[in-house]
Amino acid sequence: MYVGALELDILLGDVHSLKQKRSAVRPVVAELRKRFEVAAAEAGHLDLHRRALIGVSAVAADLGHVTELLDACERLVAAHPELDLLSARRRVLGPDDD
Repeated sequence: MYVGALELDILLGDVHSLKQKRSAVRPVVAELRKRFEVAAAEAGHLDLHRRALIGVSAVAADLGHVTELLDACERLVAAHPELDLLSARRRVLGPDDD
């Protein structure tokens, strides 16, 4: 079993309140969950208007599948024109990790 985690640090465009931030981030998180069947949530920068940290995790039987899922999630977020993907950080744990 392999477990993959992805942290996506995002800069939001024309956002002036936390309410506007939520309305921009929630649809992206919902799309990640629905399209790729991963766990996803806003996981950081909760008090900042223009920044968001989206966390994504996936579990699969093989490393290739986890890698493909996380790559696809990163591409989906990067493709949103209203978001700027500042960085993506990835970790994968496998059967040999303690």
